[in-house]
Amino acid sequence: MPDEAFDVAVIGGGSAGYVGAIRGAQLGLKVAVIEKEKVGGTCLHRGCIPTKSFLHSSELAHQIHSAGALGLKTDGLQIDWPAVLKRKEAVVNQLWRGVEFLLKKNKVTVFKGEGTIESEHKVVVKGSGEAINARNLVVATGSRPKSLAGLTMDGDRVINSDHAVNLEQMPKSIVIVGAGAVGTEFACVYNGYGADVTLVEFLPTLLPLEDAEVGQQLAKVLTKRGIKVLTGAQLQPDTLKRANGKMTVAVKSGEQTQTIEGERLLVAVGREGITDGFGLEKLDIQLEKGYIKTDEHYRTGHPNVYAAGDVIGNFLLAHVAYYEGEHIMEQIAGKNPKPLDYNRVPRATYSYPQVASLGLSEKQARDQGLKVKVGKFPLAGNAKSVILGETEGFVKIISDEESGDLLGVFILGPNATELIAETALAKLLESTPWEIGASIAPHPTVSESVKEAALAVDGVAIHI
Repeated sequence: MPDEAFDVAVIGGGSAGYVGAIRGAQLGLKVAVIEKEKVGGTCLHRGCIPTKSFLHSSELAHQIHSAGALGLKTDGLQIDWPAVLKRKEAVVNQLWRGVEFLLKKNKVTVFKGEGTIESEHKVVVKGSGEAINARNLVVATGSRPKSLAGLTMDGDRVINSDHAVNLEQMPKSIVIVGAGAVGTEFACVYNGYGADVTLVEFLPTLLPLEDAEVGQQLAKVLTKRGIKVLTGAQLQPDTLKRANGKMTVAVKSGEQTQTIEGERLLVAVGREGITDGFGLEKLDIQLEKGYIKTDEHYRTGHPNVYAAGDVIGNFLLAHVAYYEGEHIMEQIAGKNPKPLDYNRVPRATYSYPQVASLGLSEKQARDQGLKVKVGKFPLAGNAKSVILGETEGFVKIISDEESGDLLGVFILGPNATELIAETALAKLLESTPWEIGASIAPHPTVSESVKEAALAVDGVAIHI
């Protein structure tokens, strides 16, 4: 390799790629990033950030509609969709420029274009023909939305989440297939803006990867708000028909079939790793269920080739990708980082009410043969939740009966995605529910409900 070779070349400037690159530069490594679009990746441009911008204004609209209960009279509310889109773009562009600045500040070399692997030490940029030589290669190509067998997404009437963040017109009605985090969040977005929403989920509960009680309770809240929730229901793609600006499609639940309609159909049935189109097949790298297989230090099994972020599966979350990208650079720099315990990774769904969790659900813990103790505290007993008028949620904490270890936490309610950080820190520090319960929370705050749920593990919660 020539003397000017980089220490690390990263294919993909998304969450794993750009954060890893900055960490590598901090550690004294010479790092190159090859990105075919804008740095920041899916999260910044098509995922986390634009959707949360939509959700913020949508939830505010919902609160204004409900303001009468707080003694506030409103004369009606109009949704200015072009202004909503403009605000979303302003948020995304501000953060994108910030990422560009940080890469430049840390002296990371960014190559704009599509990178193609020539060997484990060489990447060529399509178009420009620039060749990047590097001692180590990191694949951080991300993921893309999955389709549903039998459905063709045209980007107009049948759409995925990438299309949804750029719709020029807000649909008056929409059918959403898949009630994971993406589908549930968009259901809240459109409902808050006044659209008729039907949410279809094949599995028995909303947010099927969470504790079952969370999905069951969230379904009740969303149904009360006017969202039509169909769980244990399977869309029949071959029945899709278009007429008069709307689409109709059959949904089967058990032995019963019903026809539902909407202006648009949003397919939110998951994502798949991007492992094709950039020469990965030239390396002896193993795939597992469509994702790159790695060890606990994100090594692919091929010397000097690593992978991180959505392309390796695990949790498809930006903050997980951040960690994985940083870990790789620390590994390359000889810092011997400890492998991540994914049971301490917080998960967040920005529906309203919000959902946040970490670790094992009650069922998962019992299925592993663990004896568990469960503490649950309803927000109806929390003063701040009563003040906010948001009392339909709860905090649930699962612990190991024998060791007292914290196994899982599930929060449904206001500020859940902020509150979960407290328990993530507790998990890192190997705290027990007793220690969480012994800490002091300010009053009145929703955070008191976490303390109360921890006390409830031993049956000593105060306000229930």
